[in-house]
Amino acid sequence: MINHPVGRPAQPAPDATAPPPAAAPRPTAPRAAGPGGAVRAGGAVPLALAPRPARVLVLLAAFVCAACGLVYELELVALGGYLLGDSVTQTSVVLSVMVFAMGVGSLLAKGLTRRPATSFALVEYALSLVGGLSALALYCGWAWLHQPRATLVALIAATVLIGLLIGAEIPLLMTLIQRIRREHAGRAVADLFAADYVGALVGGLAFPFVLLPALGQTAGALLTGAVNAVAGAVVVLWLFRAEPAPRTRLLLWTGCGLVLALLALAAACTGAIERAARQALYGGPIRFAAQSRYQEIVLTGGPTAPAGEAPAGEPSAEDAPRVPRQRTAPPLELFLDGRLAVCGPGEYREHEALVRPALAVGPSGRVLVLGGGDGLALREVLRHPAVRSVLVVERDPALPALARRDAALAALTGHAFDDPRVRLLRAEPMGWLRGSADRFDVIVSDLDGAAEGGKYRSREFFGLAARRLAPAGRLAVRAGAPDDGLWTAESGLGAVGLAAVAYQGGAPAAADCGRPGPAPAFLLAARAVPVLDLAPDAPAPRSLTVPALRASGARLAAARPSPLPPPHTLLGP
Repeated sequence: MINHPVGRPAQPAPDATAPPPAAAPRPTAPRAAGPGGAVRAGGAVPLALAPRPARVLVLLAAFVCAACGLVYELELVALGGYLLGDSVTQTSVVLSVMVFAMGVGSLLAKGLTRRPATSFALVEYALSLVGGLSALALYCGWAWLHQPRATLVALIAATVLIGLLIGAEIPLLMTLIQRIRREHAGRAVADLFAADYVGALVGGLAFPFVLLPALGQTAGALLTGAVNAVAGAVVVLWLFRAEPAPRTRLLLWTGCGLVLALLALAAACTGAIERAARQALYGGPIRFAAQSRYQEIVLTGGPTAPAGEAPAGEPSAEDAPRVPRQRTAPPLELFLDGRLAVCGPGEYREHEALVRPALAVGPSGRVLVLGGGDGLALREVLRHPAVRSVLVVERDPALPALARRDAALAALTGHAFDDPRVRLLRAEPMGWLRGSADRFDVIVSDLDGAAEGGKYRSREFFGLAARRLAPAGRLAVRAGAPDDGLWTAESGLGAVGLAAVAYQGGAPAAADCGRPGPAPAFLLAARAVPVLDLAPDAPAPRSLTVPALRASGARLAAARPSPLPPPHTLLGP
């Protein structure tokens, strides 16, 4: 029996010639990039700044890009409502398509993250061109092509392109932040989205309060495009300048210069392009054109200004397009946001019909005119000797200023704003009615009832107006064509306790300017059923007679549906 020793088995003697075992590699901390562009671990490129200021610069670029992106978005929303009408529909289309395109752009950006700095520069250059030139291109196409459907398609196409490019920004910026310094994804996303949302706030406020009133839509979009291009160039061509190869870097510098040059050229030609587009759109020579904070105002035709006196806002003779001399001056026309608001030769028919019946019966010492910044309804009010004071509440101060300043329009109004009985107040009419405690004998609503979602034909608007009426007061309303809101408006007046009578005033004013259409209808409302009549102590109107007025009322009464449609409300359909 063999006995085995207890304990550890014997180990063979080590070979003296064998090399010692290799030591395990010690982990090394990644090198932080210092000033001057130290190379970062993980294959990152040198930076022009230390990590903390470099990260702040990328977040600042995100802030600027978000501000520019929201300006483009609001630009398309405003332009869609202006060119195609129905601002609610256009806003819904632009916003929904934009958000969808941004999601698609974020997905497509996955293939661009291998070279995020170079890709970011290319995205910003493309966005600068598409966003900066979109307003000018859409306006010119709308003015020259006269194709609303083509304009809608172009608006959607511009929205898709801009949305795709905006959507690609966040993934690329996130990649750049992580290349500067690796950190927890949640913290990086929080910082990036904070910069993005604050930038959107600044862009959203800058558009209506700075860019639109100071520069207008086209110049504002061009300036935004230039800022966008510079933001991309700073991030890539300076901070991440080591990522692109020297040849690529040269091409990026050249691309940035070309983008800025194209935007500058477009800005220099904007005035001439807009004048040519307006000439094609409106036909007659442009007397005045301006973009106020609320609307585009264009005045065309009418008698020529005296020598040496160009109408305010009109370019000099050297810049203005040549217009051949005509024996008869074209009719004076006022356009608001591209729609004919005043036809000089025939406007008296509509304004007489709006104002004269309301001032015919009952007290008329205190009169309130809502809207009416062109001064034409005011002119008819002032023809009545019983009127002691008139308050005009107009949202856009640019319109009364034009009615005072332009010789032809001032003559058409009879210089109504210079009458000492008139007081002009700048305010939004519906908001002013809500805050006022004054009462009036007559209220004349010279407002476009179809504008702003029909708020000036709503039950709420009529209710506020009824509260401002004196006990025997009357309310006159523009109600549109009989098949376009008349009966809804009458239903709204009835819902607030007013009895209304519908009537018409003859052929539409626009027919005298070669734009035929349905004759407009009006509503005269009071707490008791009003009587259609004309004041005997006022100058006789040119277009109205009592028999014709009452006959039009009888025709509309015979066509009145029973029951009336439900009134329009601010929250209703």
